[in-house]
Amino acid sequence: METVSIADLWDRVTGTQPDPPWWLVILVGLVALGAVLHGPTWRVARNVVTIAHEGGHALIALATGRKLDGIKLHSDTSGVTVSRGKPHGPGMIFTAMAGYLTPPLLGLLFAVLLADGRITLMLWFSLALLAAMLIMIRNAYGVLSIVATGAIIFGVSWFGGAKIQAGFAYLAAFFLLFAAARPVAELQRMRARHMAPSSDADQLAHLTGVPGLAWVALFAAVALGALLTGGLLLTPDAAALPDLPTPPGL
Repeated sequence: METVSIADLWDRVTGTQPDPPWWLVILVGLVALGAVLHGPTWRVARNVVTIAHEGGHALIALATGRKLDGIKLHSDTSGVTVSRGKPHGPGMIFTAMAGYLTPPLLGLLFAVLLADGRITLMLWFSLALLAAMLIMIRNAYGVLSIVATGAIIFGVSWFGGAKIQAGFAYLAAFFLLFAAARPVAELQRMRARHMAPSSDADQLAHLTGVPGLAWVALFAAVALGALLTGGLLLTPDAAALPDLPTPPGL
């Protein structure tokens, strides 16, 4: 491994990188969409959404002054974040809201960074979030999930070439944007079957008096808004697309 000074590392992380070729952006976008739509792949990839979901609960719990006891991630892609504080009030409401809102908003943040050419910064920001989350993990599978995800991101960001880094970063952003809506649909399907009486939406209904369906609608609206906005940011400029051949005789 080459020796890198602190200054070089800082420049590497905070600097800008060239935009990936248009075909790579389209390719990884299709791969991300396929990962969400393909059942077996989704059952594995959903772990990433769970990490973001529980991380969102944890971050807002700390930001609102609650005491965070720990986070557990499970092999069935479920998770739980335990915090202590008032069982009602703004802190509890915002903490409960954060889970389903974090994946689309994180995907949108990634899209903003990538649109500005901050590919390495996006990857290392992800590593920082995972490192902070690892401290609060309280079960073996959760540790394995965080460490494995972090190892993949670090390997790509440190050893991968420019196209590999760009492709992976765009894949992660597209995946979070596409994936954010599916757990919301799954949530409402479970609620309709009375299989999720303590879901985030139902907890929010209990805390605020606003029906659970309204909270599901909010989660869906944020997911859709982030997808549309992030998708526009990640879409290659028209100037980057190849010129179409002119039909003969025109």
